[in-house]
Amino acid sequence: MSAGTDPLCPACGTPLSAGARFCESCGAATGATGVAEPASRPSSWPAGAGEPLGDAPISAPTRLPAASLPDPPAMTRRPCAECGGEVGPDLYCTSCGTKAPSEREHFRERPAAWVAGVCDRGITHARNEDALAVLAAPEPGSRAVLVVLDGVSNSIDSDVASLAGARAAREVLRLPLPAGMGTPESRAAAVAKTFADTVRAANAAIVASTDPDSPNPASATIVVAVLEGSRLHVANIGDSRAYWLPDEGPGVQVSTDHSLAQAQMEAGVPREVAESSPQAHAITQWLGRDSPDLEPRVASLDVTAPGWVLVCSDGLWNYASTPEALQARIAETGTHDAGDLALALVAFAHARGGQDNITVALARVGQNADHPDPGTAAADPAADGPGAADAPDVPAAPQPTPQGGPTDG
Repeated sequence: MSAGTDPLCPACGTPLSAGARFCESCGAATGATGVAEPASRPSSWPAGAGEPLGDAPISAPTRLPAASLPDPPAMTRRPCAECGGEVGPDLYCTSCGTKAPSEREHFRERPAAWVAGVCDRGITHARNEDALAVLAAPEPGSRAVLVVLDGVSNSIDSDVASLAGARAAREVLRLPLPAGMGTPESRAAAVAKTFADTVRAANAAIVASTDPDSPNPASATIVVAVLEGSRLHVANIGDSRAYWLPDEGPGVQVSTDHSLAQAQMEAGVPREVAESSPQAHAITQWLGRDSPDLEPRVASLDVTAPGWVLVCSDGLWNYASTPEALQARIAETGTHDAGDLALALVAFAHARGGQDNITVALARVGQNADHPDPGTAAADPAADGPGAADAPDVPAAPQPTPQGGPTDG
């Protein structure tokens, strides 16, 4: 066949070899006999932008040329937190002139009515290196995944890396945790394996977000809580924490920190002394290219009473470390709405100084899981300070079942 009669690619017009099924230039399908036959395409597919891949070779293009992409949808403006007006593209309110935080400085997630999270820059830090990723089934108390990462502030690009790591961890946990071979031991081993995979995925995302030549690569802590019915599973590396805080009775810190303060407490030093020492936030394990150990601490706990699963960075527990102190703060808000409570706890940390980034993720268990109490309002966040000396006396809390550097401030 002469050059003048060679078939042409139906998408880009490049001459085709006799019998070619795909264009060597753009990868569009041509038909098995070499006769140019346009592949079916979605009605929204831009003209001249190439064809859907179908059974095209791996080398075919995987995205549309930038010039051919349809116009993005119009962006909606955020309301101003001060006056309710519209926040403009420069982040200033078009009505009152107040500057709003960027979405990386303050963002919220609420995948279901009974689950919510808030990630906030705080007051003194220049950027938000915390990150949050949550998911939940619609039915209250059914299944929820809460992920919090706290980027180490003295490493480079931790704000980008922590968000990538949080989202990677969430994706691993989209499916229910494995049941194992039917025994408690097998179940625990299968869950621990899933959490190990979760941590590795988060670490890989952090490493991928780090300049390979960086002298101080990005790093972060991680805590993950998975609630499935009445069973709560937790894994962590570093000193971001998970708590179970029932409405009545003792709460418990389910996670165990990797920190010098934790080591001191295990040696008998009182919590208030260990957590106020100069090295209180020096962590002994973390995620990142220079991580010394990626094995998380894993624990589980039955949660049968109404209450809250709380996952947070040290930006919150700096000001209310014990379960009793957190329960006192929660009781003051008078709400069972996850979104309102998350915002109230962030406001509490702000009022206490906001000296670190603040991230709070919550899942409501039991009664009133999906509706706020009518007529209640958040408590004054400037109320009592760290330690909650006025917290009610409670008996010893049930303990979770264990299964398995740098400073993060």
